[in-house]
Order: sequence, then C-alpha cells, then structure tokens
Amino acid sequence: MTGFDFSFAGTTLTALGAGALWWPNMRMLVVSDLHLGKSERHARRGGGPLPPYETADTLQRLSQLIAQSDPACVICLGDTFDDLAAAQALSTQERALLHDLIGARRWIWIEGNHDPAPTDFGGEHHSALNIGPLTFRHIADPETQGEVSGHYHPKARVRSTSRPAFLVDPARVILPAFGTYTGGLRSTDPALTTLMSPNALAILTGPRPLPVPMPR
Repeated sequence: MTGFDFSFAGTTLTALGAGALWWPNMRMLVVSDLHLGKSERHARRGGGPLPPYETADTLQRLSQLIAQSDPACVICLGDTFDDLAAAQALSTQERALLHDLIGARRWIWIEGNHDPAPTDFGGEHHSALNIGPLTFRHIADPETQGEVSGHYHPKARVRSTSRPAFLVDPARVILPAFGTYTGGLRSTDPALTTLMSPNALAILTGPRPLPVPMPR
C-alpha cells in the first residue's frame, strides 16, 4: 500500500493512494462514499443509462485493499449505498462478496444522507462514533475537533493534474469518495474553503500520494 503518513489528534494516520484512510495502531481501514448501486438508482429515477459496472468495480477495489491491509476493523463513512433501494438491488454475487468482507472483521456503518437507515448486511450502524481521540461521521461538524468525515467528495488540482484528495487541518480530515461513479467537489469551492483552516493540506490520491497546500 502506498500512502502519506501524517499526525492528527495525537495519532498517526496514512492517506492511502487508493483513496482510503489507514489507522495503523488500530489496524483500521476507513472509506467513504462508495455510492454502490448508483447506476441502478440513476436508471430507476429516469436518468440516462450508465454502464452498470460501478458497483462491481468499487467492491473489487475495496476487496483488494482489504486483502492488502488485513484490517481488524473497517469503517464506511456513509453514502455507502446510493440509496436504500440500491442496497437491496445489488446482484447476488455483489451481495455475497459484501457479506464475506463484513463477516471476517468488525464492520461499522456510519449513516449518510443517502443511506440513513441500517441495511440487512450486518455490522454495526451509528450516526457518529467516537474511537479514542477521533470522531467518525458522514458530514463535517465545524464545532468538532479530531473529526474524520466524508460527504464532499473533495478533489484538488495541481497544475494540470486534478485528483480526488484528502483534506487535512488540525481539526478534521475529509476523505475523498471511494466509489467509481462519484465525481468530486473542487477544494476551491466555498463549502470547503470556509470549512477548512487556512493551513489545510490536500493529499492527492494516486500511485504516489501528493501532499500540497490545499488549493483555494
């Protein structure tokens, strides 16, 4: 696993090039915004056709990352499913893979705005969760310190390169979206520039994670 190590709230965390967060002392893998079933939901709501491969691709990448890291615990930071009906519409093969991943370790679902209720996949379901000095939730709370969240799908541009990115400041870490069909919000957007402190860091994902001052 390639990653960039940084200190946060008295811990050492690793922003992985694959777009997940690794907490080595806890053997914990954190991912956000998989949006499984997005193509099914898009079609169900009358949208144009999307290639129906994003769920299989996202789950394959997640499975590979879990095999590499062997986490004791996985946290999904919300919007794991594009909506609750999409969770029920996963194929038999996709459901079986997800059940296998969940059954082999502690698995924690944090509720998102797309998936606010528990599913039938097992694991734990929380609106937010404190573990040690960190608080895990879907949407950042400006009043919280030591917070790890998702929701915004941040991305950052450096010269001609634009990639999904982690955003880090002394109070919070915002993860990029892990899902295949998720798009992104530029770090220059006011929703992010007003939330993150002036000294915030952007860590661009990819084969070699690239830490830069957060583009504003």
